[in-house]
Amino acid sequence: MTSQPTRPVHHQASFEELGRPLSDVTFCVVDLETTGGSPKAGARITEIGAVKVRGGEVLGELQTLVNPEESIPAFITVLTGITDAMVVQAPRIAEALPSFLELAAGSVLVAHNAPFDVGFLKHNARELGIPWPRFEVLDTAVLARRALLREEVRNVKLSTLAAHFGAGTTPDHRALHDARATVDVLHGLFERLGSLGVHTLEDAVTFTSKVTPEQRRKRHLAQHLPHEPGVYLFRDARDDVLYVGTSRDLRKRVGSYFTAAETRTRMGEMVKLAERVDAVVCATALEARVRELRLIAAHRPPYNRRSRFPERQSWIKLTREPWPRLSMVRRVLDDDAVYVGPFGHRSQGELALAALHETFQVRQCTTRMGRRPRGSTCALADLGRCLAPCTGDLDPDVYATEVARLDAALTGDPAEVVERLRARMGELGAQQRYEEAAQVRDRLAASLRAVDRTQRLRQLTDVAELVAAAPAEKGWEVHVVRHGRLAAAGLLPRHVHPAAWVDTLLATAEDVPTPGNGTHPAPAASVEETETLLRWLESPGVRMVRGSWQVPTAGAARHVAALPTESDDQRATRSRLSA
Repeated sequence: MTSQPTRPVHHQASFEELGRPLSDVTFCVVDLETTGGSPKAGARITEIGAVKVRGGEVLGELQTLVNPEESIPAFITVLTGITDAMVVQAPRIAEALPSFLELAAGSVLVAHNAPFDVGFLKHNARELGIPWPRFEVLDTAVLARRALLREEVRNVKLSTLAAHFGAGTTPDHRALHDARATVDVLHGLFERLGSLGVHTLEDAVTFTSKVTPEQRRKRHLAQHLPHEPGVYLFRDARDDVLYVGTSRDLRKRVGSYFTAAETRTRMGEMVKLAERVDAVVCATALEARVRELRLIAAHRPPYNRRSRFPERQSWIKLTREPWPRLSMVRRVLDDDAVYVGPFGHRSQGELALAALHETFQVRQCTTRMGRRPRGSTCALADLGRCLAPCTGDLDPDVYATEVARLDAALTGDPAEVVERLRARMGELGAQQRYEEAAQVRDRLAASLRAVDRTQRLRQLTDVAELVAAAPAEKGWEVHVVRHGRLAAAGLLPRHVHPAAWVDTLLATAEDVPTPGNGTHPAPAASVEETETLLRWLESPGVRMVRGSWQVPTAGAARHVAALPTESDDQRATRSRLSA
């Protein structure tokens, strides 16, 4: 994987890139009268009014009463003036709705309190089995709330806004009249929004008071990006990386940072600092996720939360020295030692370390010891918690056997740890020392999860090469993994001979050297990358093309699966306390 970030090409943007000018968009403004407030509760449409406009010119109108096939409530008649006698000869909705859809075809729907009107129309279309076109919708009530101050209008009712903008038609709860008034309100709002830098349909749809004009003006930062999957990098004026993200559609995702869709305060701050957006187009979504991880690790962007303090990860290390011991370390070296982890929080590592020390009598002191130590015993030796090699009286073979048992628990089946700590939990439970039993349980869980995580990583890092594929919309997503690192990714088109195509992909894949003699779990990639690959390999539909990887039956996974959940433990605690 050697793709380089694409940089913006400075050019005069086309009208398509800038968005659709409001003066060029065809709008269909609609208003309904109904027998009630909710179609799901049985309310029916009694009148449809619609006006089709573009550039301030009326292109067509529609007005029709609709027979609701039920009596109109008296209070609705008082409100609208529509009586049962007026609708008895009117067309039913099955005839009226297609006429409206014909008028509205190719338009952007506009309504005042659009969820009400559009909701009724979609509900009836669904009942009649009529496909609902994927209309874009503008709501003049929402635009008014965002564009007008409370000092200007006391509310955003249609009658209030019509009076404020001097509409030529007074709304009176008849559909066509209200639609005509909404047209005038819409044009008045467009004039107001124009002074706020809103000139396109895209600007109007995403306009919000929470998005500053400065942020909206930066929409051009996304215009050079393709509608392809990949990774994007926001950079500031000094070319420093501010934020790294991934998306299946680079242009659409980056564009959302300059709209109301982005509500995170931190991202608003980041956008204010951004001066450029680079992108790396990726063949697959998995490649994009891996590249994102690598770029975050390389640049440590200040606005990526997960890039903060990676040095706080901890590992448990079984040293390789004359008298090996366990220790907590920050870094993994290629020193032939056994490593378990990583732990996101040191406290979890300390719990796991305590579980191992409770099971195995290896030394806990940090003193450097030669092959023939001379010293005195410590308290742990007196308590039977350490074999005390420091005295010089211990047979090295006895200590080596203890270390071998510990090594087997870390790299193989930790059954000995499970048996020892479960027995201890049983003893404490019998003595009603439940808090101490819970502490032992936490140590056991921490150690098992750490060993399981390490063993899962090694399942993949020990494999020199495998090729796997998963079905995608346009073919097959194919990935080459070498020693737990993504070496290549590609999209195999359908109806292409796979063998030759895979050979070509392998020939261009990254060369990942065979790890040295270290036994840490991820020598060729970050832990996060290898775990990301594992999750993908375990996902439904993935098939092995070449090579394989296996999950050992005798390992920590079976013990992790048997761990009680938090809810199980809470129920057990309540049961004990109530007994």
